[in-house]
Amino acid sequence: MPRYEYRCRTCGDTFELSRPMAESASPATCPAGHPDTVKLLSTVAVTGGATTASAPAPAAGGGGGGGCCGGGCCG
Repeated sequence: MPRYEYRCRTCGDTFELSRPMAESASPATCPAGHPDTVKLLSTVAVTGGATTASAPAPAAGGGGGGGCCGGGCCG
């Protein structure tokens, strides 16, 4: 079951709740009993035991297209 992080607007405490995804936006009460809370945006950390080769370093010398200035449209 996913864990969601919330912050209490009254006391400033942050806390986590395990709840179904369908209830992630439902109101949550902080552990101190305050009802005014907001769900925080969470970051996902992906770790693993497998190692992968790193991407090659970009070639020196610029050029290469892509953005506006890389494509030559900046004057």
